[in-house]
Amino acid sequence: MSSSDVPPAPPVAGGEDTPDGGLRRSLKNRHIQLIALGGAIGTGLFYGSASSIRMGGPSILLAYVVGGAIIFFVMRALGEMSVDTPTSGAFSHYAFRDWGSFAGFFSGWNYWFNYIAVSMAELTVVGTYVRYWNDDIPEWVSAAVFLVLVTAVNLLEVRLYGEFEFWFAIVKVAAIVAMIVLGLLIVTTGIGNGGVPTGISNLWTHGGFLPNGLGGMLLGLAVVMFSFGGVELIGITAGEADDPRRTIPRAINQVVVRILIFYVGALFVVLALYPWSELDGKASPFVEIFDRLGIPSAAGILNAVVLTAAISAYNSGLYSNGRMLHGLARQGNAPRYLARVGRNGAPVAGVLTSSAVTALAIVLLYLLPEPEQAFLYVLSLAMAAAVFNWSMIVITQMKFRRRVGPAAVSRLTFRMPWFPWANYLVLAFLAMLVVIMGFSPDFRLALIVGPVWLGGLYVAYRVKVARESREHRGTGAAA
Repeated sequence: MSSSDVPPAPPVAGGEDTPDGGLRRSLKNRHIQLIALGGAIGTGLFYGSASSIRMGGPSILLAYVVGGAIIFFVMRALGEMSVDTPTSGAFSHYAFRDWGSFAGFFSGWNYWFNYIAVSMAELTVVGTYVRYWNDDIPEWVSAAVFLVLVTAVNLLEVRLYGEFEFWFAIVKVAAIVAMIVLGLLIVTTGIGNGGVPTGISNLWTHGGFLPNGLGGMLLGLAVVMFSFGGVELIGITAGEADDPRRTIPRAINQVVVRILIFYVGALFVVLALYPWSELDGKASPFVEIFDRLGIPSAAGILNAVVLTAAISAYNSGLYSNGRMLHGLARQGNAPRYLARVGRNGAPVAGVLTSSAVTALAIVLLYLLPEPEQAFLYVLSLAMAAAVFNWSMIVITQMKFRRRVGPAAVSRLTFRMPWFPWANYLVLAFLAMLVVIMGFSPDFRLALIVGPVWLGGLYVAYRVKVARESREHRGTGAAA
């Protein structure tokens, strides 16, 4: 790669007002911790877990442990680069610098597409939660209302956005902890269940821990991995963190562990309280279980929480997409207007453009008879993009090590553990995930969309290069 292909590195010292094309370093450690939690604790856990439970039964707990370990390595690879060079362009910037111009182009647009699909998935289910209280409100109406509200929040100054997401995530975390505690009390003491402890026998008495065999658990991995999508937001926040070299390592190490505890702990309670085979998947399994146990107040509160979770995850997705388009525009890989920021430092053009594309979820809800059908469509699209995204992160980190050399690697303050074997493990796992998706009717669409998306981006990149070449020749001739 020639030096002309490498973009200038953004300033990295903390405390600057506009380190990244007008974005401001206003996010504190608590904001970054909770933004990452908010991005990952959403529809994948509260709604999508119903699909994974139907596929794998109680063994889905093991799938979450395995998936969490893989995501931890992905995040450590991203963290090594983010601490070395904090920028809101994140892996697009690193791929552009360490791999090549097409890699940067593809990585940035692919991540944007990934989070567009994730954001659409969040919007497709908010109507289901609203109809728990009022069945007369169409799903598409609820989606439209929340799209407008969340877009307005993302046009605020980033510190205010950080406060919104902080409190959104606090509600989710507090509710999950309370649900785990209440569930364990029902399991051990029978409180809320007529004084009859449920025990944990539901984990093995309805077909065993692996009721559908190892194949059932593996099929559930696709939904499980979708659930972990969002922790990469830590890398995006690096460009607006006030002390990225301290906050990014802390966020990565703590958030992945916390998410794993929340996911496994919450689903352990769900699967222990009620036979997995009797969940119909028409609502959040968390709400459904407490409803069936005769605890309507708990079910209603949990429904409010899962609605908040979906809004929060969409909020995080729109935040990420606005910053990614801003970073792409600064690289010259997106229209220049997307680099515009408002007076308050928010990437207004990127946020509004992303919001407009996400509105396709409202159209899907209007046209499709079942919201679950719309959810599975966009979920498969998100997984296609996520596999590309995670693969490029770990490969880019390998190329980053090669570029800086052994001497510089020894000075890195936050290094990828077990390099390069952890990288190879992640890539092998993702290859297996692609094969698994081929065996699931709900995810085969991703195997079609993925190559088409890759080919489409390559064509767009070649058109961009050809246009720039013509402009360069024209400028040279004029000179």
